[in-house]
Amino acid sequence: MDTIAVAIICKTPSPGQSKTRLSPPLRPEECAQISSCFIRDLSATIASLEADGDVDGYAVYTPLGTEDSLRPLLPESFGLVPQGEGDLGQRLDRGIADLLAAGHAGAILINSDSPTLPRSILRAAVEALKNGDRAVISPALDGGYTLIGLSRPHPHLFAQIPWSTDTVFRLTLERAREIELPVIVLDPWYDVDDASSYAMLERELEGAPPSFMAPGAQSEDAPNTREFVRRRRDMAALP
Repeated sequence: MDTIAVAIICKTPSPGQSKTRLSPPLRPEECAQISSCFIRDLSATIASLEADGDVDGYAVYTPLGTEDSLRPLLPESFGLVPQGEGDLGQRLDRGIADLLAAGHAGAILINSDSPTLPRSILRAAVEALKNGDRAVISPALDGGYTLIGLSRPHPHLFAQIPWSTDTVFRLTLERAREIELPVIVLDPWYDVDDASSYAMLERELEGAPPSFMAPGAQSEDAPNTREFVRRRRDMAALP
């Protein structure tokens, strides 16, 4: 199979369990709602790549048993792959290994917190994985990464990483150097996972491009997320 698997790694939205760092400013039920919007919008961007013929879309999801709730948020073409056990590194490693074992030429995992992630970054990641054993990564503003992709499994990339810290991206590059794995570093993007990044999202949806955006780049419109933000602002303006 010559296609590249492009997958959202996600948790099926549920109040009190989803995007908890966004509360406040959002209420728990709003956190679940915006999580659903993020998944809808990001999966639509991935689906637009499927039309090129070299991409297959997936959700690498948790928890088991929530498929009926997750499936309506995704394009019909998407496959579902359950996450494995363990910390984030183990789950990332397992997700990539499972997608490669399905016969794909490469596998890319994207966090579910970046609804406006430019299609151009995803296309660049897909193209990078077509040329031998390498990693591709898009750094996030918080020191982590928005996506990571491999053409072969490399568990060492995910070993002994202090997840949810600002050293994740740097240490991942160190792990790659230790095993002499070439890395293609793409343009950065941001995760919407706290009050500050939510404010950035609001500004972006109002037409103010993020200051770090590369010249000529264009973020995705994210219509479901845009509508959520609009409704929330309208409700806040009511007397």
